[in-house]
Amino acid sequence: MAKKEGEGHIKRISGPVVEAELPGAKLYDVVRVGKEKLIGEIIKIVGSTAVVQVYEDTSGIQPGEPVESTGEPLSVELGPGILKNIYDGIQRPLKMIEERSGGFYIKRGVVTEPLDRKKKWDFVAKAKKGQKVKVGDVLGTVQETELIVHKILSPFEGTIDSISSGKFTVEDEAAKISHEGKKYPVKLYQRWVVRKARPVIEKFPPLIPLITGQRVIDTFFPIAKGGTACIPGPFGSGKTVTQHSLARYSDTQIVVYIGCGERGNEMTDVLKEFPELIDPNTGKPLMERTVLIANTSNMPVAAREASVYTGITIAEYFRDMGYDVALMPDSTSRWAEAMREIGGRLEEMHGEEGYPAYLARRLAEFYERAGRVRCLGSDERYGSVTVIGAVSPPGGDISEPVSQNTLRVTKVFLALDASLAYMRHFPAFNWLKSYSLYKEGLEPWLMENISSDFPQLTKKAMALLQKEAELQEVVQLVGPDALPEKEQAVLMVTKMIREDYLQQNAYSDVDARCSLQKQYVMLKSILKFGDRTNSALDLGIQLKKIQELPSKTRIGRMREIPEGKPEEFDRLQKEMDEEFETLIKKR
Repeated sequence: MAKKEGEGHIKRISGPVVEAELPGAKLYDVVRVGKEKLIGEIIKIVGSTAVVQVYEDTSGIQPGEPVESTGEPLSVELGPGILKNIYDGIQRPLKMIEERSGGFYIKRGVVTEPLDRKKKWDFVAKAKKGQKVKVGDVLGTVQETELIVHKILSPFEGTIDSISSGKFTVEDEAAKISHEGKKYPVKLYQRWVVRKARPVIEKFPPLIPLITGQRVIDTFFPIAKGGTACIPGPFGSGKTVTQHSLARYSDTQIVVYIGCGERGNEMTDVLKEFPELIDPNTGKPLMERTVLIANTSNMPVAAREASVYTGITIAEYFRDMGYDVALMPDSTSRWAEAMREIGGRLEEMHGEEGYPAYLARRLAEFYERAGRVRCLGSDERYGSVTVIGAVSPPGGDISEPVSQNTLRVTKVFLALDASLAYMRHFPAFNWLKSYSLYKEGLEPWLMENISSDFPQLTKKAMALLQKEAELQEVVQLVGPDALPEKEQAVLMVTKMIREDYLQQNAYSDVDARCSLQKQYVMLKSILKFGDRTNSALDLGIQLKKIQELPSKTRIGRMREIPEGKPEEFDRLQKEMDEEFETLIKKR
């Protein structure tokens, strides 16, 4: 009996890659492989032979078993119920997989719906019958969590034929739109292809900072909303902890965290910690505005390759509602390794260190989906997706291909330094190796919203840190006491910048996050102390006496001054001036 179009059989198996005789198949279609109907995606077609990457373990599958094409590309379901969920790399809820598997060990071929089909949501209609709508217009809202209002966006253009408020499941018809004589039902969810970016009206230049609360980032290496950043570093230098801090404290409304190929125990920590973390802005659990995608190193390699696309498509969906979204893939090195393994199975011509020749293009296509945009729709709605990717180069060697190709497309490089981490200096970013290409573009915003001299202060502080690096070479040869007092003063001030400003205590409720206003007055106080020191040295006062001033000790405790207390900093600067005046009178 002849097989129908879209049906075939397995010819050859090589790990997660299966070759199948599949007439009429299309590239990137999702297929069901074998008797257990494992999920796979067609990644290559040669004649009537389709090459499929399978998202589940293929051990035990034999040639001759059936293969069936769904005729649809890999897609995600976008609607109420995404937040607070934990998905695998192809948007299957892990909790539901566990329930259907009957235990902790996940069975192959488990089919689950990404969104709960039984739960009813309170839909509040915002559009009215007879109203003309465009693609992307807000038809109504659903209070998905206590923190986030989920906006139901129109997938069609036309006139609203019917719409009503009420309790609906995601599959119920909430509205109907007519266009050119046809009527289209609107449900609370829609499907979107993961490998295709969602459309926008306009993309804007990165001119607004993403305030992370981390002083070393916000002051010296700022990230723009809708920007891209990479955090390469060796094992144990703080990549994951940094991403957790950014997820918790950055001024974004939605967080999408992708555990892409990291160790199982590390992802377990994320799954345990995130539900317990409290959002400092609202006092509610952080999971109320978070989506977790878990695809650890012991889970199928092919699904790891798809996980970053699943994550960024979900991020784009919330961006389209007008939210600022932070996307955290941890780590893109594991994603690249998945591509390398699949490329090897396909016997492709490989590039440097065995990675596929298209590695740079894939990385660029992924990071290009970040941006601050005007969303589709009649109203002026603006949203952003900021991508902060961790990179795990072997031994911290950033000369390897994944790090180098990531550096070419991202605009912020936060260089984690193992030596700083071992010294318990956190965040362990090397201030001489890191950089931000957004710095100049963000200066007008900082001058308008914080202070006109903030950019000048940061440049002055960085110049001092660079001067310190030059002096350290001399200090290692002859010792600090052999330096002139002016240069010893530079070392004193830079030590204050390093220890009192760049270091932050993640376990302190006050110091874990620092506003830009507080960052400005802290840096200004340290640099003012340095200026007063230089003036005093010119008058013949010994550096030793300056180092004994009480205000120097109080500057070291500035980080523990709570937010919203500018009078404390005013008092500190006044006391500093008085102490220097007294010192000058006594000379």
